[in-house]
Amino acid sequence: MALPVSAEIYKYMDREGNVYLTDRPMKRSQGFDLLWRSGNDPFYSSNYSRINLKALDLNKARYSDMIEKVARRSNLNPELLHAVVRAESAYDPNALSKKGARGLMQLMPDTADRYGVGNSWDPEQNLDGGARYLRDLLDMFDQDLKLAIAAYNAGENAVRKYGNKIPPYPETRQYVRKVVTFYRAGS
Repeated sequence: MALPVSAEIYKYMDREGNVYLTDRPMKRSQGFDLLWRSGNDPFYSSNYSRINLKALDLNKARYSDMIEKVARRSNLNPELLHAVVRAESAYDPNALSKKGARGLMQLMPDTADRYGVGNSWDPEQNLDGGARYLRDLLDMFDQDLKLAIAAYNAGENAVRKYGNKIPPYPETRQYVRKVVTFYRAGS
Protein backbone atom coordinates (compact mmCIF):
# COMPACT_ATOMS: atom_id res chain seq x y z
CA MET A 1 0.00 0.00 0.00
CA ALA A 2 1.40 3.38 -1.03
CA LEU A 3 1.33 6.11 1.56
CA PRO A 4 0.62 9.70 0.54
CA VAL A 5 3.60 12.02 0.55
CA SER A 6 3.86 15.74 0.31
CA ALA A 7 6.47 18.45 0.34
CA GLU A 8 6.27 22.17 0.64
CA ILE A 9 7.38 24.03 -2.46
CA TYR A 10 8.53 27.63 -2.20
CA LYS A 11 8.87 30.11 -5.04
CA TYR A 12 11.17 33.08 -4.47
CA MET A 13 12.44 36.06 -6.44
CA ASP A 14 15.78 37.70 -5.76
CA ARG A 15 16.62 41.39 -6.14
CA GLU A 16 17.61 40.89 -9.78
CA GLY A 17 14.28 39.28 -10.65
CA ASN A 18 15.57 35.70 -10.85
CA VAL A 19 12.96 33.16 -9.74
CA TYR A 20 13.82 30.09 -7.63
CA LEU A 21 11.81 27.00 -6.70
CA THR A 22 12.96 25.14 -3.60
CA ASP A 23 11.77 22.75 -0.92
CA ARG A 24 13.32 24.89 1.84
CA PRO A 25 12.40 28.33 3.15
CA MET A 26 14.84 31.12 2.33
CA LYS A 27 15.39 34.22 4.42
CA ARG A 28 14.19 37.62 3.29
CA SER A 29 17.39 39.03 4.81
CA GLN A 30 19.30 37.10 2.13
CA GLY A 31 17.49 39.15 -0.51
CA PHE A 32 14.67 36.76 -1.40
CA ASP A 33 10.97 37.65 -1.56
CA LEU A 34 8.47 34.81 -1.16
CA LEU A 35 6.12 34.75 -4.15
CA TRP A 36 4.29 31.52 -3.44
CA ARG A 37 4.21 28.59 -1.05
CA SER A 38 2.33 25.36 -1.49
CA GLY A 39 0.09 24.33 1.37
CA ASN A 40 -2.08 26.62 3.40
CA ASP A 41 -0.01 27.85 6.33
CA PRO A 42 -1.41 31.36 6.94
CA PHE A 43 2.00 32.56 8.15
CA TYR A 44 3.31 32.28 4.59
CA SER A 45 0.17 33.40 2.81
CA SER A 46 0.43 35.97 0.07
CA ASN A 47 -1.57 36.81 -3.02
CA TYR A 48 0.37 34.10 -4.83
CA SER A 49 -0.44 31.34 -2.36
CA ARG A 50 -4.08 31.60 -3.38
CA ILE A 51 -3.60 31.48 -7.13
CA ASN A 52 -5.12 28.51 -8.87
CA LEU A 53 -2.55 27.86 -11.59
CA LYS A 54 -5.03 25.95 -13.75
CA ALA A 55 -7.46 28.89 -13.60
CA LEU A 56 -4.59 31.27 -14.40
CA ASP A 57 -3.73 29.29 -17.54
CA LEU A 58 -7.39 29.04 -18.60
CA ASN A 59 -8.01 32.75 -18.07
CA LYS A 60 -4.78 33.66 -19.83
CA ALA A 61 -5.95 31.68 -22.85
CA ARG A 62 -9.43 33.18 -22.56
CA TYR A 63 -8.20 36.80 -22.56
CA SER A 64 -5.08 36.45 -24.72
CA ASP A 65 -6.66 37.65 -27.99
CA MET A 66 -8.30 40.58 -26.21
CA ILE A 67 -5.00 41.54 -24.58
CA GLU A 68 -3.24 41.36 -27.96
CA LYS A 69 -5.89 43.60 -29.56
CA VAL A 70 -5.85 46.16 -26.74
CA ALA A 71 -2.03 46.19 -26.71
CA ARG A 72 -1.88 46.93 -30.45
CA ARG A 73 -4.48 49.67 -30.07
CA SER A 74 -2.41 51.27 -27.27
CA ASN A 75 0.93 50.76 -29.02
CA LEU A 76 2.19 48.44 -26.29
CA ASN A 77 4.07 45.18 -26.48
CA PRO A 78 1.42 42.51 -25.79
CA GLU A 79 3.88 40.66 -23.52
CA LEU A 80 4.13 43.75 -21.32
CA LEU A 81 0.36 43.90 -20.99
CA HIS A 82 0.29 40.17 -20.20
CA ALA A 83 2.97 40.69 -17.53
CA VAL A 84 1.01 43.49 -15.84
CA VAL A 85 -2.25 41.52 -15.95
CA ARG A 86 -0.53 38.47 -14.49
CA ALA A 87 1.05 40.51 -11.68
CA GLU A 88 -2.09 42.52 -10.97
CA SER A 89 -4.85 39.92 -11.07
CA ALA A 90 -3.44 36.58 -12.24
CA TYR A 91 -5.90 36.97 -15.14
CA ASP A 92 -8.90 37.03 -12.78
CA PRO A 93 -11.45 39.53 -14.16
CA ASN A 94 -13.23 39.55 -10.78
CA ALA A 95 -10.14 40.41 -8.72
CA LEU A 96 -10.79 43.03 -6.05
CA SER A 97 -7.99 44.39 -3.88
CA LYS A 98 -8.34 45.54 -0.28
CA LYS A 99 -7.79 49.09 -1.55
CA GLY A 100 -10.61 48.83 -4.10
CA ALA A 101 -8.68 48.13 -7.31
CA ARG A 102 -10.77 46.09 -9.72
CA GLY A 103 -10.53 43.68 -12.61
CA LEU A 104 -7.75 42.35 -14.80
CA MET A 105 -5.60 45.50 -14.62
CA GLN A 106 -6.66 46.32 -11.04
CA LEU A 107 -7.88 49.81 -11.84
CA MET A 108 -8.58 52.12 -8.93
CA PRO A 109 -11.92 53.94 -9.31
CA ASP A 110 -10.22 57.33 -9.90
CA THR A 111 -8.01 55.88 -12.63
CA ALA A 112 -10.99 54.16 -14.23
CA ASP A 113 -12.87 57.49 -14.26
CA ARG A 114 -9.82 59.30 -15.66
CA TYR A 115 -9.70 56.87 -18.60
CA GLY A 116 -13.44 56.72 -19.21
CA VAL A 117 -13.91 53.16 -17.97
CA GLY A 118 -17.61 52.89 -17.20
CA ASN A 119 -17.47 49.33 -15.90
CA SER A 120 -14.20 48.16 -14.34
CA TRP A 121 -15.58 44.61 -14.19
CA ASP A 122 -15.87 44.44 -17.98
CA PRO A 123 -12.60 42.82 -19.09
CA GLU A 124 -12.22 44.78 -22.34
CA GLN A 125 -13.00 48.14 -20.74
CA ASN A 126 -10.64 47.35 -17.87
CA LEU A 127 -7.84 46.28 -20.21
CA ASP A 128 -8.35 49.32 -22.41
CA GLY A 129 -8.23 51.77 -19.49
CA GLY A 130 -5.23 50.06 -17.92
CA ALA A 131 -3.36 49.86 -21.23
CA ARG A 132 -3.94 53.54 -21.98
CA TYR A 133 -2.77 54.43 -18.48
CA LEU A 134 0.37 52.30 -18.92
CA ARG A 135 1.02 53.89 -22.34
CA ASP A 136 0.71 57.36 -20.76
CA LEU A 137 3.12 56.37 -17.99
CA LEU A 138 5.68 55.11 -20.51
CA ASP A 139 5.40 58.42 -22.39
CA MET A 140 5.56 60.40 -19.14
CA PHE A 141 8.77 58.66 -18.04
CA ASP A 142 10.53 58.68 -21.44
CA GLN A 143 9.84 54.99 -22.17
CA ASP A 144 11.60 53.91 -18.96
CA LEU A 145 9.89 50.58 -18.39
CA LYS A 146 10.76 50.23 -14.71
CA LEU A 147 9.61 53.75 -13.85
CA ALA A 148 6.34 53.25 -15.74
CA ILE A 149 5.73 49.97 -13.93
CA ALA A 150 6.54 51.59 -10.58
CA ALA A 151 4.14 54.42 -11.37
CA TYR A 152 1.43 51.93 -12.32
CA ASN A 153 1.77 50.46 -8.84
CA ALA A 154 2.51 53.48 -6.64
CA GLY A 155 1.23 56.34 -8.81
CA GLU A 156 3.10 58.76 -11.00
CA ASN A 157 3.32 61.33 -8.19
CA ALA A 158 5.27 58.87 -6.02
CA VAL A 159 7.81 58.34 -8.81
CA ARG A 160 8.15 62.12 -9.29
CA LYS A 161 8.44 62.66 -5.52
CA TYR A 162 11.54 60.46 -5.49
CA GLY A 163 13.24 62.28 -8.37
CA ASN A 164 11.98 60.03 -11.16
CA LYS A 165 13.29 56.94 -9.41
CA ILE A 166 11.49 53.83 -8.20
CA PRO A 167 9.98 54.77 -4.82
CA PRO A 168 11.57 53.01 -1.84
CA TYR A 169 8.37 51.15 -1.01
CA PRO A 170 9.01 47.40 -0.62
CA GLU A 171 5.71 46.54 -2.33
CA THR A 172 6.54 48.71 -5.35
CA ARG A 173 10.10 47.42 -5.65
CA GLN A 174 8.86 43.82 -5.52
CA TYR A 175 6.10 44.64 -8.01
CA VAL A 176 8.59 46.08 -10.52
CA ARG A 177 10.81 42.99 -10.23
CA LYS A 178 7.80 40.72 -10.65
CA VAL A 179 6.43 42.48 -13.75
CA VAL A 180 9.87 42.65 -15.37
CA THR A 181 10.41 38.95 -14.65
CA PHE A 182 7.03 38.03 -16.13
CA TYR A 183 7.74 40.27 -19.14
CA ARG A 184 11.15 38.72 -19.81
CA ALA A 185 9.68 35.23 -19.43
CA GLY A 186 6.90 35.99 -21.91
CA SER A 187 4.43 35.90 -19.01
